This record gives sequence, structure tokens and C-alpha cells, in this order.
Amino acid sequence: MSSPTAIQDDGRVRLFHASLVWPLQLEPLATDDTEGRHWEVFEARQESHPWRRIDDEFTDDTGKFEERHYREFVSFLPYVQRFLYGEGRSRHASPEDPPGNSPMHVFRRKDISKLRLTLRKGQIPVELSIVHLDLYFFHDLDLVQLNLEICGNDLPLETVRDILFRFGRAYPSGWEEGGEGLHNVYLAEWIGIDGQVIARSDAENREKYLSYVCNHRSPCISEHWACLLRPLVLTHSDEPGDLRYRLIEYQRMPVMAYLAVDQPRALSREDWIRIGLATMLHPNETLPINEPGVIEFEKRFCHDRFWTDSEAGPNTRFMCTGNAFTVVGDTAFPFFTDGERGVLAQFRHQYFIVFLIAHLHRAALLVFSEVLVDAVNDLDIRSDISVRRFKRRIRANFETFLRFTHRYWFHELSERPHVQAMFRLCSNHLHNDALYDDVRDEIREMSHYLDSDSQRRQSNTVVRLTVITILGLIATVTTGYFGMNIIPFGEGTITERALHGLLATGAFIGLVLFAVARSKRLSDFLEALSDEKLTFTGKIKALWAVLGGKER
Repeated sequence: MSSPTAIQDDGRVRLFHASLVWPLQLEPLATDDTEGRHWEVFEARQESHPWRRIDDEFTDDTGKFEERHYREFVSFLPYVQRFLYGEGRSRHASPEDPPGNSPMHVFRRKDISKLRLTLRKGQIPVELSIVHLDLYFFHDLDLVQLNLEICGNDLPLETVRDILFRFGRAYPSGWEEGGEGLHNVYLAEWIGIDGQVIARSDAENREKYLSYVCNHRSPCISEHWACLLRPLVLTHSDEPGDLRYRLIEYQRMPVMAYLAVDQPRALSREDWIRIGLATMLHPNETLPINEPGVIEFEKRFCHDRFWTDSEAGPNTRFMCTGNAFTVVGDTAFPFFTDGERGVLAQFRHQYFIVFLIAHLHRAALLVFSEVLVDAVNDLDIRSDISVRRFKRRIRANFETFLRFTHRYWFHELSERPHVQAMFRLCSNHLHNDALYDDVRDEIREMSHYLDSDSQRRQSNTVVRLTVITILGLIATVTTGYFGMNIIPFGEGTITERALHGLLATGAFIGLVLFAVARSKRLSDFLEALSDEKLTFTGKIKALWAVLGGKER
């Protein structure tokens, strides 16, 4: 085990912010479509839960529109602005083309004020303030993102690293010998505005997690996270509710971290690696110096445009591993800690949106892939109902993917080099482009299969119609040659003529149905008849197969 450096013993994080961005897959609603989409149902039931929908900062009262909101808005390209804030309003807008709203719907709860963490058994709890607790819903996507922002002051650097490693886990990955959850915080408690505990973590409840996975083949989440999400409930849970979700990836939630420290240049390379890889590197673990991520840490994960050692420089370092986005800077520079115009404001607004969109892309693509896998698993080609359901699901998924591509899929977010660079760094580590290509190819293959299957069915129908047309041609030519009055149908009483008509109609219907039922064999017979190399005996066998014998 490596010994802590001096900066870890004496260094303090003067200001600490962390934001969890946790994507979850929503199950399709089993209710009538008239009740609305997920967020509409969620909002309609707001009397039974603490979540409330919030409007964006673009209100009619310009006095409430702050400069940080303006800076956030102008940081992005126009099509990203329309995604985040909706289309522009104008008095001269055409009534036939009204401005659209943002496809993103945000709900917030304000009944929780603090988070109390006991990181390890026997340690003194750490209290952090809750800045925001939001849920993000999106048009056309069965997806919701939980955003939890916390902050604290004057914390030991080692404590901050432990928080980043242990907090933000949906369930324990195992248990220590003493019974506490492996790699989880020992105890997490949500504190309400009245100072009372609203919910506690239960990572030590080993039997709960074991029995849930055994019964449902799906992981169970800790009680304090389940409490936050209600009235959303886990898919396989016994809790009542039609708004259900399931996990998309493993239990480690994506996290952003902001650390304001004294003299960041006094940190050693090992300190930087442990901060940048805090979510995946155990604080007590010896630094794995042979790991590629450690060897090429600066090249892979660091963006040092503002890591300047000058009096005018901000001494700010950006690090991104995909699932973790970390900003570390110097408290000696007021610009770094400025929550209105400085790096802190950018971290909480511009860079948060960059991180949110990158993980929205990955989560949505994984959901598309999951829908395809589930559709294939449910397919039973021997059941017509199953085949029709499969086709509907694939076509609906294809249509939704097209809307996702045109509404949400961006490669360029901003003309500001650093904002765009951080988006590309995050997306590249999440492998979003490769994942998009894979999902697009999977959906395209499914679509091609459905098209080819439809063409095959149409071809079979054309073959049957052709056979029936050939048989009808024989009858038409024959009656045309002898004339239409071979049988004196117009003679006799009305009863005789009616009976004659019914018998003839029945006979013709029987012949047509027989031709349809034997259309495949008739097609084979006609093909055999036109085969000059086939013997007369072979052609007779083909005719026998049409009349009821075994197929060749």
C-alpha cells in the first residue's frame, strides 16, 4: 500500500462540487396512449410526489435572467440551442409554423437539503449541501437522467477522493468480511429541510440483494437511490406503479467533480492520477504503474490548455475519462471560484451540458440496442402474432432512431475550442461514434430483413395470382371459342335459373379456392411443364402432386 504524500495530509479542497448524471431506461407505458408520455403522466400525478416541473431561465421577466444564463446560451451552436431551449420566439412568426419547445423536460425536488456520508465504518460523517436534484425526460426517448449536484467546503483531499470513489454507486458489488458493502459508502443519508432523515442506504442488507438477483436476474438498487426516484420504481420491483425503469449500465454513475485547492502545482503526478482516476482507482490501492491509463495519463485524459504557470494564468486542469469529468484549479485566482462568470459557473452550466449530452448519446444508443435484442429474443417465427409484433417493434425503433439522429445527435456543440474539445474528449472515451455506427448497422440490417421478407411475401402472392390467371385464361379462351351460350342459362323457370346460378357460383368458388390452395404446387407444375429437359414421367408426377399426391 502506498504511503500518502505530504500534500494529501495537509492539502485541503477549499471548494468541492460534484454532479452525478445517472441515465436510466424507462419501460414503455402500459396505459392508454391518451394519458400521455412519461413526463406528462409524471407531471399529472405531482400531488403524490415531491417532484415539480421547472421552466427554463427564459421567462418573461428579464430581471430574472442572469448573465450566467446568457453565457451558457451563447456558448452553443444554434441547433444545440434549439435542443436545449426550444426555437426562437418572434412577433412575426408564421402562425402555420409556430416555434417549438425544447424536447427536454426537467423536474426538480426541493425537500432534501443535505447529504450525510459516513465513508467508512467508524469515521466521522461528512455533510454536503444539495445544490440541485433534477430528473431530465426527453421527447421520443424511453430515457430519464437523474442529476444530483452536491457541494462542500474545506475538505481533506483524501476525503474528496474517497467520496468520488465510493459515492455514486447504485448497489454494492460485494461485501466486506464485516458485512458492509464493498466499495460503497458505509452509510448515506438524505436530510430533509426540517433536519429529519428521509432515507438511508442499505448496502449492508446482503440478503436483499442476493434474493432480488436470484429471483429476477436483475440487480436491485440501494434504498436511498430508490427513494430519490419514486414514483419511478424499478422494473422487477414489487412496488406498485406503471412508471418503471431499469439500469442501462453497471452500478457506477457518471460524475463531474470541481476541486478548488491551494497551490495545485504542488500536487505530484501520483496525486493527479489519483484525482483524475478517482472513480476507478481505490484510494488505498497501490498505483498500478504498468496500466496504460497510468502510463499515458496526461495524453489520454488531460486537457491542459489552461494549465499555465504564469501570474495571469488560471492554473486550471481539465481531466476526463468518459465516466468522470474533473476540474482542478487554484483558489488564488478569483476567476476560478467565480460562480457567475468564472470557471465554477462554466463547470455548473456549459460543461455540465457537455457531459449531459455525451451521456445522453451513449445511454440512448444502448437503449436502442437493448430494444433490438429484446425484440429478437421475443420473436417466435412459428407464431404469426409474434412475427407481427416483432415487425412493429423494429419499425417503431427505426423511426425513433431517425428522430434521435436529427434531433439529438451532434458532433459539433460549440465554436469555442475548449468546450468542443471537452465534448470530443468525453465522447471519444465513451466510444459514442463507434456505438452509433454499430446501432445504425444493426437497425439497418433489421430493416433490410423486414423489406426482403415483405418482398418475398409479395413475390409469393404474385406467383399465386399468376397461376390463377393462367387457369382463368384457359376457361376464358374456351368459352370465347364456343360462345357464352353453350348451356341455355336463360331458359327455364326462375327457380331453375337461380339454382343453376348458385351451383355454378359454388363450383367456380371451389375451383378458385382449390387453385389458391394448390398455387405453389401449380407453380411448380407449370415450371416443370416448361422444363424441356424433364421427362414426360416427371411432368406427370408434378401433375399428381397438384392433384393431391406428395410433393416432389
